Amino acid sequence: MSGYVLAIDQGTTSTRAIVFDDGYRIKGVAQQEFPQHFPRSGWVEHDPEDIWNSVVDTVRGAIADASLSASDIAAIGITNQRETVVLWDRETGKALHNAIVWQDRRTSDFCHRLVADGAEPTITEKTGLIVDPYFSGTKIAWLLDHVEGARARAERGELAFGTVDSFLLFRLTGGKVHATDASNASRTMLFDISANDWDDDLLSLLKVPRAILPEVMDCDADFGATEPALFGASIGVLGMAGDQHAATLGQACFEPGMLKSTYGTGCFAVLNTGAERVASKNRLLTTIAYRLGGRTTFALEGSIFIAGAAVQWLRDGLKIIDKADVSGPLAAKADDEQDVYLVPAFTGLGAPWWDADARGAIYGLSRKTGPNEIVRAALEAVCYQTADLLTAMKKDWPRAGDTTLRVDGGMVASDWTMQCLADLLDAPVDRPVVLETTALGAAWLAGQKAGVWPGMEGFAERWRLERRFEPRMDAVTRGRKLAGWADAVRRTLTP
Repeated sequence: MSGYVLAIDQGTTSTRAIVFDDGYRIKGVAQQEFPQHFPRSGWVEHDPEDIWNSVVDTVRGAIADASLSASDIAAIGITNQRETVVLWDRETGKALHNAIVWQDRRTSDFCHRLVADGAEPTITEKTGLIVDPYFSGTKIAWLLDHVEGARARAERGELAFGTVDSFLLFRLTGGKVHATDASNASRTMLFDISANDWDDDLLSLLKVPRAILPEVMDCDADFGATEPALFGASIGVLGMAGDQHAATLGQACFEPGMLKSTYGTGCFAVLNTGAERVASKNRLLTTIAYRLGGRTTFALEGSIFIAGAAVQWLRDGLKIIDKADVSGPLAAKADDEQDVYLVPAFTGLGAPWWDADARGAIYGLSRKTGPNEIVRAALEAVCYQTADLLTAMKKDWPRAGDTTLRVDGGMVASDWTMQCLADLLDAPVDRPVVLETTALGAAWLAGQKAGVWPGMEGFAERWRLERRFEPRMDAVTRGRKLAGWADAVRRTLTP
């Protein structure tokens, strides 16, 4: 069998399909952006048809770019934006409403009521999550309550719910398979991560019928095969994981204590805790890192809602840059005597604050402040937030104290940002040769399941370092800057 594996990387703002060979080299790639919809302040939606069309187009494009045919592809792995919710008709495959994106905050009031009613301890005990609009459960409840006839149809078993992976799998298999994997299920606020099953008490609490839920499978499983007419031949879907879980695999973070952080639209740091489920006392998430061969590996995760999205805001909102890759050089020219802080709470603040109602703010402006200082503040904000996550992880699990951070995602191409990250963390930052680690992780799941790629040990041995960034900022400067950031966050949090 061919060693070529295709990864579908369905992200928040674009979809990529990448063909890897058995040396993990990229042989073909296609990418397509799709529209973002903001019907109200704090609401974020996608048209599921835009997502689906972008997947079909990019898969065809990547196979063509690799000068291959579908019959040359050994398997497909899917990775996806997590927590984004789709509700669709089982007969037609058509969505009843736009997808509600993970960034969406429309269920804030519902979440406040759950907390006020004392539901959060039970939810956290079962799911490892806190109560927040970020997760899928309250989004599903909103759709059932606000789409005409949806709840009655759901009770009759006519509808299907899924995160984006599940929706794509349903479409790719011609409606034959309604399934998800354990990593995506663990982000719904409906899944007991110790029992590895949907929880009836949580379903009752959020009034979500079990009839609409997908089957939960291992991350490396036989998820079915694509319809032959889509790509010219049927291809097995043999791997599936949420984007941050796939990146953890792609970074070969297989051992307890290994840590990766992905810098895309948001930033997500994941610390492998092995078979040990670590309960956070510092508002981090306990989640399933991955489930392979029926064995669950747990992780602590810190979720930052705005990372690369802040650079997009500089480009599309403020229009002070014309493309993302100029941000590092501009930040390097900023006035060192100005401490300007951007707290990018555009859609609330994630870990470790979890303030859904906070909104973005800039502090420290003066008449001398210009575009360079604003750009630097946006990049530094990502580093400050990562520092807060690592501090919380060390408090929750002391074994995290001496770890090196493996990084990936679009922002890590900026040497300036990665050096800033190492300086503020006071820890080494490792950038790998292959930056497409989310797609690589999905490809590895499928490739090793198909028997054409090696297992964990062989894959980890071939992870390669491109550059290590060592901290070089003095302790006094680091302390001053971190204290200024902490003050800026305190001022931004809602009373």
